[in-house]
Amino acid sequence: MRLLCVLALLLVLALQHQCGGLLLPLTNTLSSLRGANDTTPVHHLLRSSSLRSAARHRRHRARRNVQQPQAGPGHRQLSLPLSPGSDYTLSLSVGPASAASPVSLFLDTGSDLVWFPCAPFTCMLCEGKPTPPGGRSGPSPPPPDSRRVPCASPLCSAAHASAPPSDLCAAARCPLDDIETGSCAAPCPPLYYAYGDGSLVAQLRRGRVGLAASVAVHNFTFACAHTALGEPVGVAGFGRGPLSLPAQLSPQLSGRFSYCLVSHSFRADRLIRPSPLILGRIPDDAETSTTPDDGGFVYTPLLHNPRHPYFYSVALEAVSVGATRVQALPELARVDRAGDGGMVVDSGTTFTMLPNETHARVAEAFGRAMDAAGFARAGRAEEQTGLAPCYRYAAADRGGVPPLALHFRGGATVALPRRNYFMGFKSELGGGKRTGVGCLMLMNGGEVGDGPAGTLGNFQQQGFEVVYDVDAGRVGFARRRCTDLWDSLSRR
Repeated sequence: MRLLCVLALLLVLALQHQCGGLLLPLTNTLSSLRGANDTTPVHHLLRSSSLRSAARHRRHRARRNVQQPQAGPGHRQLSLPLSPGSDYTLSLSVGPASAASPVSLFLDTGSDLVWFPCAPFTCMLCEGKPTPPGGRSGPSPPPPDSRRVPCASPLCSAAHASAPPSDLCAAARCPLDDIETGSCAAPCPPLYYAYGDGSLVAQLRRGRVGLAASVAVHNFTFACAHTALGEPVGVAGFGRGPLSLPAQLSPQLSGRFSYCLVSHSFRADRLIRPSPLILGRIPDDAETSTTPDDGGFVYTPLLHNPRHPYFYSVALEAVSVGATRVQALPELARVDRAGDGGMVVDSGTTFTMLPNETHARVAEAFGRAMDAAGFARAGRAEEQTGLAPCYRYAAADRGGVPPLALHFRGGATVALPRRNYFMGFKSELGGGKRTGVGCLMLMNGGEVGDGPAGTLGNFQQQGFEVVYDVDAGRVGFARRRCTDLWDSLSRR
């Protein structure tokens, strides 16, 4: 897209003064629990996060055949609540600089559309769903300086290219061929877009979007949603498609970005500072390493997905539990011509999802180590959280928990901090008594089928700077104290 020369200069200056990128803050929705709602039991948060993670993973896998809510026996669409701790939001502004309106959007590397509610806005099955911290009291009308995207625009074609048969354009007898040849009536027809726990109907528009106090894109394409199902808050798609936020930035910013998610363990008091998001992140060669623990990046190549090109798919080869190396299913390390397989790196899913067979072998190895260390199984905690296996556990027992590492193609080994895969918390296990327990935070994603074989969730990404180097076709991981990284970058 075209940017004003002044904008390009501003972006270059931002790059020079922000460690090779433009720094933006990410806020975890868990921070909204401070105050009246800070007594929410941790197992409730874990339960809602595990349900939402499973639903999102299923939706990713079903996109090839089903992208819309279905009716009939066995096909009921469930609307799941947004779960604090699952999501990270960033704030943008839309509209002319003199009257810009702030919008808070969920960061989502698993999709490629930037959208937000526009008045008049109707959201079905949204009662009781939280809005992000700092969000508006209600949607504003479409920005006054914005305009509808014409039907002949390549971005209109991109928006409808992966749409399901129920897409509104198809329902209006405006097939994709007509859009791509520019022979359908302007403007671009409304589009239908679905997530793991909701969907929306929106119109593509172009207008000014502000990224920071002095940086804005004046011809940005976004979707204005007037109707939604279970999705009251907008989303900033960071996937690899042409509609994503990174793809629409200047060449200096579009090819790379990174974030560093502050570790929280579902405790709002740990989120004192935001998580840094760096657009245009260009790691120096000196930061490359064989292990992320020494501060350098380890890289694994991106896999091409012909059907879902917006996914950041990587190859998971094995999982180590203590001294046991569990070989991953071959489907986790490859993507076939139908777009099936691979592991998706996804900021919008909380817990990592592994195929049934791989998860069973990891859980078995983990269970053997925990049994040998004398930990007692806590079945009640498994029922409460949707996670398994769970054990009676106290902070003093952490030395007996086996280490766990993920092994990706290219020799990239990511040793997870204990709190990223086994988190201790207090739970009521009967009789009203609160007992210390801990659960394995990797989930069973079911049998291998259509779509991704696995998902790398944001909980396992905590405490790492994760860089998406699209230009070089790779994803990198480096251990960081994310609060320190935010402090050092924000002072520059």
